Amino acid sequence: MTREAASKELPSKGAAGGSDEQSDLFRGVSQSAAPAKAGTVKGITTKSIPAFVAGEELADLADTDARIVAMTADLASANRLADFGTRHPARFFDLGIAEKNMITVAAGLAATGLMPFAGTFASFAALLGFEQIRTDCAYPGMPVRILAHHAGMSMGFYGTSHHALEDLAAMRAVAGLTVACAADANQLRAMLRASLGVPGAIYLRLGRGRDPEVYPVVPADLQFGQAVELRAGTDATIITTGSQVHPSLAAATALAADGYQVRVVDMHTIKPLDVGSILAAASETGGIVTVEEHNVIGGLGSAVAEVLADHRLAVPLRRHGVNDEYVLVGPPAALYAHYRLDPAGIAAVVKEQLLTAS
Repeated sequence: MTREAASKELPSKGAAGGSDEQSDLFRGVSQSAAPAKAGTVKGITTKSIPAFVAGEELADLADTDARIVAMTADLASANRLADFGTRHPARFFDLGIAEKNMITVAAGLAATGLMPFAGTFASFAALLGFEQIRTDCAYPGMPVRILAHHAGMSMGFYGTSHHALEDLAAMRAVAGLTVACAADANQLRAMLRASLGVPGAIYLRLGRGRDPEVYPVVPADLQFGQAVELRAGTDATIITTGSQVHPSLAAATALAADGYQVRVVDMHTIKPLDVGSILAAASETGGIVTVEEHNVIGGLGSAVAEVLADHRLAVPLRRHGVNDEYVLVGPPAALYAHYRLDPAGIAAVVKEQLLTAS
C-alpha cells in the first residue's frame, strides 16, 4: 500500500471529532483551516491547496522550457505535483517511498541537462536525504530543486519523525546550496521562476499549504539573496522567513496600536543571506528579533547572529523559534500558539525585547 493510499484508510472523523478527513487534519490542510481569500492571482481556490501551486506553475514553465521535469516520492497529491503530471506525464516521475533514491535520480537527470524539481516532506528531504543533497546535488553543482513541503511543525499530529525543525541548520551548512523559504503561493511562483536562472542546487522550504497571502501578486523582481522590507519601523526589526512572515506582519500591526513602529523584513533566502538588510536593521532600529518555525539553533536566528558578530555590532538580538526541543504532538494552529509563533506570541516576544533593550 502506498503512503497516500494508507492515509485514505484512516477514519473519516478528525482527532478532535470534526468532520474533516483525518489525513487532511493531520497534514494541516483541512478545509476548516482555509484562508479567507478566494484564491491566488492564478485563480487557485481555497477548495484546493493555495500554497501548493508548484505543480501548476512548473507545468506552465515546462510548456516553454524542455529542461523541467518533476519528481515525487509517493506524495503527488499532498504536494500537488500531480498537477504537473497531468499536463506533462512523460516528464513526471513518482519514485515511490524512496526519498534518498529520488534525490539521487534527480541528480542523475540533472547531469543529462535536465532541471528536476523533486518534492517530498521537508523531514524526509532534508533529514533523510541530507547526504544525497550534499554529495549528489550540491557538490557537483547539479541544478536540482528540492521542494521541501510541510516544513517545521506543520505535520502536527504525525509527530517528531515528520517534523522538520533542523533542516535550515543542516542545509545552510552545505556549500554551494541555495536555501530559500516561501511565505505564500505567489512568492513560491516567483521563486520557481527565478530558480530557472540559478546554477547549482536549491532547497526550497515550503509550509503546510494553507499559508495566508502575504504577496497579493507574484513578485516580479524576486532575487535569491535579496530580502524584502514589508513594513517600515525604527523601534525594532522583525527578521523572519517562510511561514512566519504573515504572523510577524500581524504582530507588527498589533504593536503599532501600542505605539511601537516595528520594521518587518522577509529574509526569504537563508543562503546566500542579505547581509546589507541585517546591517541596516542593526544601525537604524532599536533591536532585532528573528522569528522562524525552526530550532533557534542553526537557522535564521543563528545566521543573523553570525552577521552581527562578524561586524562586531553590539545590537540587542532575540532569536525566537523553538527553544531546542522536540515539539509536542497536536494540531499545527495549537502548536504555533503554544510556542508563541502566532501573532500574539510574536508581539509579546518583541515587546519583551523592546523593554529589555530600553
